[in-house]
Order: sequence, then structure tokens, then C-alpha cells
Amino acid sequence: MVSITFAIFAGIVGVLVGLGIMIIAGKTGLDQAKVKSQEILDEAKSRAETAVRQANLDGKQQVYDMKLKAEKELESQKNKIRAKENKLVRQEDSLNFREENLAAKEKKLNEKEKQTDSKLANLSKMEQELQQKIDQQIVVLERVAGLSQDEAKKELMEAVEKRTEKEIAAYLHEKQEEAETMASANARNIISLAIQRYSQEETIERTVSTVTLPSEEMKGRIIGREGRNIKAIEQATGVDLIIDDTPDIITISCFDPIRREIARQSLEILMKDGRIQPGRIEEVVEKVTRELDETILKIGGEAIFKLGIGRMNRELIKLIGRLRFRYSYGQNGLEHSMEVASFAGMMAAELGLNQNLAKRAGLLHDIGKAVDFEMEGSHVELGARVAKKYGENNIVINAIESHHGDTEPQDIIAVLVAAADTLSAARPGSRYESMEGYINRLETLEKIASEFDGVEKAFAIQAGREVRVLVKPEVIDDITMVKIAHDIREKIENELTYPGQIKVTLIREVRVQELAR
Repeated sequence: MVSITFAIFAGIVGVLVGLGIMIIAGKTGLDQAKVKSQEILDEAKSRAETAVRQANLDGKQQVYDMKLKAEKELESQKNKIRAKENKLVRQEDSLNFREENLAAKEKKLNEKEKQTDSKLANLSKMEQELQQKIDQQIVVLERVAGLSQDEAKKELMEAVEKRTEKEIAAYLHEKQEEAETMASANARNIISLAIQRYSQEETIERTVSTVTLPSEEMKGRIIGREGRNIKAIEQATGVDLIIDDTPDIITISCFDPIRREIARQSLEILMKDGRIQPGRIEEVVEKVTRELDETILKIGGEAIFKLGIGRMNRELIKLIGRLRFRYSYGQNGLEHSMEVASFAGMMAAELGLNQNLAKRAGLLHDIGKAVDFEMEGSHVELGARVAKKYGENNIVINAIESHHGDTEPQDIIAVLVAAADTLSAARPGSRYESMEGYINRLETLEKIASEFDGVEKAFAIQAGREVRVLVKPEVIDDITMVKIAHDIREKIENELTYPGQIKVTLIREVRVQELAR
């Protein structure tokens, strides 16, 4: 089409040029102009015809190419349709084969069902005949012995009971001696298992803090070139920084909660400031350490003021403030101590005792936990030592020593502190389990219940306060269920540590179904 248009355009141009030449030639010579214009017209006509022929040839070539392409696509579609037809034929053959196999299996099952029905009928008939023979023998035995069946059973049970009474007593005595002999070994084993089971959870809770980062890019800045920034932070604070694949989090690990708090605050300040380099790190850590010392003293003073306790040694006030950063099973050390002080003070007031002394003893009963990560010994021993060092009342010292039963209480206030400590720790919501410990407890609970023969499934529900056990009805009867429930309860009590109570529920379900057609 382009070639035809071009040819037409060329012809028009030639005509116009020819006319122009003719006009010019009219002035100079009409004959010469006519000849010239005729030549131009002939040449333009020749070009137009050539262009038309070329356009026709191009059009035919395009039509031929399109025809070939359409034929190829049509052949491809036919091949795909033939492949699908072959696949459907193969699937149909496979389904026919399966249908034949199913029909054969159904026939065999029908034959076996008939055989089973026949055998059951024979067994039922044999059972009836056997029962008749047993009844006949019982009648004969009752006539020979002169006793009824119930009387004979009662006499036999009495004889067996008399014979086994001494044996049972001897067996129980022997087992008691064996239990006493093994008690010490079992106690050590139980304690070691408890330590192994809870050491990881307790270590994680007591030694780890986390810092949330604004972005992943901040991890690289905290590490620094060749790790110089992270080394400077660890040296200045005395903690270990754990940087792993966890997104936007850095873990601070250290047994000293004060150091962890210094490191946490220092990291937050450095991230906000943006200048993270060794010199700046040391400057920030020194500043945070000074401010935290002042904060600790202020926290301790506020606790004493809130409880209305009299004057106290400055170092003791600092130790009380340090409890703010100490946790035990999720319970804050300072809040727990203040609760104990309040409970002890209330009970002392009701009994007409020295209320301030009771509050003082309650507040200081766990003071050893403020230094147990720095010094050797239990928090009870360390607390008594600290109280003696700073000249506390002997009643306060005795309350510290006896609140876990390590020594005998020598005053009623010591007994009140121990009771208040139990109340604060046992109050619902005061303590919590870590998520890992909670999941482990539920899994262990289900595992314990599933280990018994005849148990099909076990589910821990109600946040671990109940375990539902489904038993196999063809294996476990109603009487055996009672024994299994008792055994599961004992195993849970012996192997699992848990708050409150756990209810054990066994379910035996028998279903009979018939299909009406």
C-alpha cells in the first residue's frame, strides 16, 4: 500500500512539474516544452507501474506467509487435542481396571462376612451349650458340698483373706523398709532432675535482657569496623552482646542485672545519639552508671518512705533499690519485698505487735538477692550477713534466716514474715512461666498420660489445669479406667512441677452404628 501511494504521489508531482515546464516552455518554445513534458510523464508513468507491480508482489508474499503460519498453528492444536484424547483413553482404561479390582475385593469381603456370621453363630451355640454344662456342674457341686454358690464363694474368700493377711503385712513392711533405704537416693535423683529441668529457664530469666533496634542497619553500626564498637561496649559494661539472625533485636547476657541495665540504657542512648564509637561508648557508660546509682538510691528511699519505715543505713537503701532490677519467676524483687512488708505489717497490727519492725523485716527478708550474683552463698545467708553488718535488729535477722525454714523462728514477727512471703509468691498472677516452660509443661503432661497402655489420645486443656484422656474401649473397661486415672495422677505428681492443681479426666466412648437402607 505504501508503494502504491508513493507511485501515485510521484505521478502527481510529475504532472505538476510537467505543467510548470510547459508554462515556462510557452515563453521560450512550445515544442521543446511539449517534448520535455512528455518524457517526464512517460517516466512517471513507468515508475508508477513498477511500484504497483512491486506492491502486488509484496501483498501476495504476506498472504502466503500468514497462510503458512495459520496452518502450523492448526496442526499444533490438532496434536495437543490428540495427546489429550490419548491421555483420557489411558485414564479410562485405568479406571476400568480399578473398578474390576474393587468388584473382586467386594466379592471376597462378602464371602468373608458370610463365613464370619456362620462362625459367630456356631460360637454362640457353643457358648450356650457350655453355660448349660457349667450350670449343671454348679448344681452338682452345691448338692455335694451342701452349700449354695454365694455361701461357697464367701467361705473361700474368708479363707484366702486369712491366709494372705500375714503375707500382705510382711510384704508391706518389706516395701516400707526398701522405700526408706532408697529414699535418700530417690531424693537426690529428684533434685538433680529438677535442677536439669529448670536450670535453662531460670538461667535465661536471670541473665538475659533484650534491646529493640530501630532497623537492621543499626546492628552493623553497633558491631563497628572489625567489631571494635561491640568490643568496647562489652569491656565497658562487663556484659556479652549476642547479635544473631533475630530481626531488630540484640540480646544482652550477664548474671549481674545492674550491668545488664547499664548496658541496655547505654545502647538506647547510643542508638538515639547516632555517634557509636569507642570514645563515645565509654563516656555514655560512665554517665549511665552514675545516673543509675542515683536512681537506685532514689528507688530505695521511695520504697522506705511509702512503707513508713524509719531511718535506715544508706548502703541498705541502695541494696533495696537494686532489688528493682532483680526478678524471680517473673516477680519483681522490690515489689515482692514491699508486698511482704505490707502483709507482715497488717498482720502485726492485728496481733498488737510492732508494725514498723514487721514491715522492716518483711522489706529486708530477700535483701540477699541484691548481692547473690556477686557473692557466694544462698540469698538467706547473704541477707542475714548484710543485716548483721549494718546493725539491724535481731528479730529482723532471724526473720531473714527463717523465712524459708532454714532455721527456727524465734519471734512471732519471723513467722508473720514467712507467711507474708508465701502469700505474695502464691498470689495468682504474681509469678509467670516463660513461654518455653509453659509449652514444655503441656507437652510433658500429654506425654505422661499417653504412655499408659490402652490410651488412644491425651489433650492438655484449660492452660494445663486439666488433661483429657481418651482410652480404647475395646482394651480398657470401666473398672480399669479408675486404676489408670489413679496411676496418671501419681505420675504427674511425681514427675511434673506445676502451679495449682491438674484434673485428670478419662473418657471411654463406645459407639455402635447401623445403616438403614
